Amino acid sequence: MSFADARRSGSEERRISPVFWVLLAILGTSGWAVWSGYGAPGFGVFLLVVAGWMVSLCLHEYAHARTALHGGDITVGAKGYLTLNPLKYANGMLSFVMPVIFVLLGGIGLPGGAVYIERGRIQGRLKHSLISAAGPLVNVLFALVLLIPVGQGWLDDTPGVATVRGYELHTFPVALSYLAMLQVSAALLNLLPVPGLDGYGIIEPWLSLKTRRAVEPFAPYGLLAVFIVLWQSKVNTWFFNLVFQIMDLFQVHAIYAGLGQVLFRFWES
Repeated sequence: MSFADARRSGSEERRISPVFWVLLAILGTSGWAVWSGYGAPGFGVFLLVVAGWMVSLCLHEYAHARTALHGGDITVGAKGYLTLNPLKYANGMLSFVMPVIFVLLGGIGLPGGAVYIERGRIQGRLKHSLISAAGPLVNVLFALVLLIPVGQGWLDDTPGVATVRGYELHTFPVALSYLAMLQVSAALLNLLPVPGLDGYGIIEPWLSLKTRRAVEPFAPYGLLAVFIVLWQSKVNTWFFNLVFQIMDLFQVHAIYAGLGQVLFRFWES
């Protein structure tokens, strides 16, 4: 392969996928509709939240892959992980289908995740930890981008308004509050030190070989175990109280996210 061919191949491996551009287009269009008050507010919020959630999942996986590339795994490009194409990830069901279903059913930010990193190519425990931390960090940054303008009141005068459960409210900041709640919950769940989640991936390189081998058989069931526990009412209440306390730090009240969820679930009204 010539230098020009290699350069062209590398460029194609990093070219943003049309699928991701479509997601951005839906996000932008629905965001404008909700902001301006065009069309049915509930359906607009639904599209905005689903598209925003899927964009964040793409960026979450991209962050894992990009960090792995700089850490030494040069195979991530050939696998399509750098194109932001959700269809290229190792397990589309876990990375995208299940997270969207959980948002539809219960408003829980299910951690996505399945880019296959060839860990043997990466040297150094810190690099392994950074690769695992990169994904949740995206959710944290995404949440900050949403919470700060809402909490500071920068969006209080947007044109789009709707009446929900007796409240007349501006739909755009309410929709962003709900999307922010998903990001905060996803970050918290992902950072749990449970096998199969990124939180365990952060600490795993620092554990003894004996401990890692003992834990390894449970990794495929870690996420399932978390959600079985989270399904219990007391744990669920505690978890979302923590989510809302974090949002309160940015002066975004829980009722904003709750009303955003009501608009999102427009088929129930």
